[in-house]
Amino acid sequence: MPTLILVRHGRSTANTSGVLAGRTPGVSLDERGGEQAAALPGRLAALPLVAAVSSPLQRCRETLQPLLDARPDLPLHIEDRISECDYGDWSGRKLAELSDEPLMRVVQQHPSAAAFPGGESMRAMQARAVEAVRDWNSRVEAEHGEDATYVMCSHGDIIKALVADALGMHLDLFQRLHADPCSVTAIRYTSLRPFLLRLGDTGDFASLAPREQAIGADAAGERATDAAVGGGAGAP
Repeated sequence: MPTLILVRHGRSTANTSGVLAGRTPGVSLDERGGEQAAALPGRLAALPLVAAVSSPLQRCRETLQPLLDARPDLPLHIEDRISECDYGDWSGRKLAELSDEPLMRVVQQHPSAAAFPGGESMRAMQARAVEAVRDWNSRVEAEHGEDATYVMCSHGDIIKALVADALGMHLDLFQRLHADPCSVTAIRYTSLRPFLLRLGDTGDFASLAPREQAIGADAAGERATDAAVGGGAGAP
């Protein structure tokens, strides 16, 4: 079966402003996110990609655009099932104020029981994303063979949920995973089991430095945003 290259969208204006974007329209990449997207074609240059699949949200499509420009023959497909979690009434709110909501503790400690007011449950989010990947694996294999590789651009919680599924982890453990903006996660699917080949690979290790050594105010701000929500259910 195919190898799936999962790319989290580049850093967005919501990431840097500490807002839970969800499916709010008009959320674009910020300057750093644009730079991350521009570097993506070089990072993936060695991979013979046969297809690109994207969440319908603007920040994902912007992230893939430089790759599509570099590979004009690479077909793009929009997949609604890998869109961001529907955070409902929480969408567009500041993460700082959401941290005081009782539901946030459930999101972090028992996500399989979390359902967002006016939105969807985290169980439903994982189920639709896993179904989408299974469908795309079958489609890509049928059209390009079992050794094909394709790229999918989505969101932090979606990617973490897919990794949890690949590892046989319960959804309640998925907050232990992390994927930085524009990081690459690779999963090789086989008829018996998936294999996690890369997790949150950014091409450098600056994000592993102690927080006080993070380079630049933007990096520190991004770390604070991720720390507030454990890198999930609020990584915009």
